[in-house]
Amino acid sequence: MSPLALWSPVPVRRLFVVLLVLLTAAGAGVREAGATAGPEVSRAAATPDRARYDVALRSDADGSHWTGRQRVSFRNASDRPLREVYLRLWGNGEDTCGTPGAPAPVVVSRVAGGTPGLPAVECTALRIALPKPLARGARTAVAFDVSITVPERNARFGREGAHRFLGNALPVLAVHDAKGWHLDPYVALGESFYALTSDFRVRLDHPSALKVPTTGHTRTLPGGPGRTVTLGVADRVRDFAWAAGPFRTAAQTTPGGVRVKSYWAADTPAAGVRLTRADAVAAIDRFGREFGRYPYGEVDLVMTPGFGGGMEYPGLVLLGTTEEGGAVVHELAHQWWYGIVGNDEYTSPWLDESFAQYANARFYGWETGDCWSDVYWPDDSAALTASMAYWSQHRGTYHLVYTAGPCALADLERVLGADTMARLLERYARDHWYGVSTTADFKKAAQSMTDEDLRPFWETHRIR
Repeated sequence: MSPLALWSPVPVRRLFVVLLVLLTAAGAGVREAGATAGPEVSRAAATPDRARYDVALRSDADGSHWTGRQRVSFRNASDRPLREVYLRLWGNGEDTCGTPGAPAPVVVSRVAGGTPGLPAVECTALRIALPKPLARGARTAVAFDVSITVPERNARFGREGAHRFLGNALPVLAVHDAKGWHLDPYVALGESFYALTSDFRVRLDHPSALKVPTTGHTRTLPGGPGRTVTLGVADRVRDFAWAAGPFRTAAQTTPGGVRVKSYWAADTPAAGVRLTRADAVAAIDRFGREFGRYPYGEVDLVMTPGFGGGMEYPGLVLLGTTEEGGAVVHELAHQWWYGIVGNDEYTSPWLDESFAQYANARFYGWETGDCWSDVYWPDDSAALTASMAYWSQHRGTYHLVYTAGPCALADLERVLGADTMARLLERYARDHWYGVSTTADFKKAAQSMTDEDLRPFWETHRIR
């Protein structure tokens, strides 16, 4: 099925956004099992929470290798003592544990504050046993050396020419909740990520020739000879990403007061850069009015001509950009749907991808009345709400999250009415601001907006 037939007729540039997003759907499948129950299973409270990451890294000459020290402090929010934590080393997802002579891209060593085990889940998880059980409400910290080597591929953790992308490169805490520890495998097809909001203070020492956009607010200080220190500060975000390279730069402030900073490779088409910047300024303010004001004050756009589609991180998006622009509106919608309103992206990818694409469709004014005409379900068991475990085994149908998902939300808008749907999304975002939502939460929120029984709607649209 061609995604370009989904909403028509529309301008080619707008249709191109769908194609760009779907281009990200290429990569590895499921490798290991997911959540594991441990002896410290609590009730529903997700833990560890209120984490703070203090990171100091130094790069080599071109930003391909970063080394330094990372400290993570956190609180136990569960009812029972916390005896361990897990670090997710997502940067190892594609290369797993490496090979002799070519170690894994992300290596943790010299752990303090706990005893590390052996890397697990193909070197994307590292257990650290705490020296003593951490009581409910108590805080502690672990610290470790970290070495990050950017892989030789054009990807969210990868490179394009002289430019380096460090998405999912920084080790982050895994989440434990009523289901146990979430140790899902890495998938390149979509996202496996599930994180609570945290605070980050990141110091990046790099050659002055490199521009380094990051999550959060940044400022630069003089470093050693020929070097600059970029300081990134971000509060209540789910991850921290950065890029490095000889980017061209520009900045502007939206009418709503959000600082939009643009970074692009010299060979990125100028027309595409202009379109992307204009759409970003309009989208960040519009979504702020629709879903709640963007709380971080700044967002960075990183544009190169060869990046496949787009990838979202809090306050920073990576964008493949041609003369027709890129997927900036979809990726900025993710600032709300995944970033502010969190979800377990492995278990419920539709909660961020379908919602972001629905917001994208509304922004461009796409006609959705006949959007089901080219949607094909492979079998009766397939569901829009399937997990990445399913989609990784049915790779050819993963596009349904981007096509059937926004179609279903458009149909819900027709059932509820446009004004009621707008109130639903604003209220749903407010109720889960900085939190984590589930499909059940959304269904409950939607049902609260109408006297009509929505159970037949959910079944018809395979929202289970």
